[in-house]
Amino acid sequence: MGTRNHLWLAAKRTLTWYLVGFTISDRYATLVSVTGDSMHPTFTAASSSLRGDVVLAERSCLEKYQFSRGDVVLFKCPSDHRELFVKRLIALPGEWMQLPGSPDIIKIPEGHCWVEGDNASRSWDSRSFGPIPLGLIKGRVTHVIWPPSKIGRVDTKMPENRISPL
Repeated sequence: MGTRNHLWLAAKRTLTWYLVGFTISDRYATLVSVTGDSMHPTFTAASSSLRGDVVLAERSCLEKYQFSRGDVVLFKCPSDHRELFVKRLIALPGEWMQLPGSPDIIKIPEGHCWVEGDNASRSWDSRSFGPIPLGLIKGRVTHVIWPPSKIGRVDTKMPENRISPL
């Protein structure tokens, strides 16, 4: 009888911590392993999750879409909502911007933003799929938490050789 009670207590504790962790991940912050080279050199990706960068994405910015140009954001891919991307926010709703490598100037539609990877030659971003709806953004990346040598805050900056929105 003692073993059954002990197992029941362990199961309740495990479930409680799972629910607490899920609530924190769903409402406040989440951890994401960076894959791909699109954000190099800001983030380093690798084939295994413990060799590449793991970042913390906070979600409080989603309540009123409080973003700034240069923020690194986590968002769902516009063409496959199962995939998560990490890119830098370049232009906000209603801003005019020159398309990279083109003389064309566009206005970012309301409710949308323009995102690009820091490594332009290896990034699939708004240059490919256009402005993304703000509703696809799932958080703002604020810190690198792995590996220990890179632990720290993620800078809000515009990529080098990128013209700010007009």
